[in-house]
Amino acid sequence: MSDRNVRNTGFTPSGITGGSLASSLMSQEARASGGGVPSGGPTSTLQEMGARGTTHSSGYTSSGISGGSRASDTMSKEATAHGGGVPRGGTTSTVQSI
Repeated sequence: MSDRNVRNTGFTPSGITGGSLASSLMSQEARASGGGVPSGGPTSTLQEMGARGTTHSSGYTSSGISGGSRASDTMSKEATAHGGGVPRGGTTSTVQSI
């Protein structure tokens, strides 16, 4: 994943860009969560990366998730919380797809 991809989707140092894929994701996640965007979810994870420009070290790569990385830790926690699988639309799958 590159910082450019994250920023192009609307996750920027100055916040989420209106009318972007990021704003659509934030809206969908907020509706699904009853009005708020949860900490550790796709929106907050991607926004943190976009604001800091830290995608290069996150572990989400074009070849998959790097072992021992933040991405690997997130995937493991998400899989444990969902009975062993990583759900479609969850943090891991959403961030990895971008």
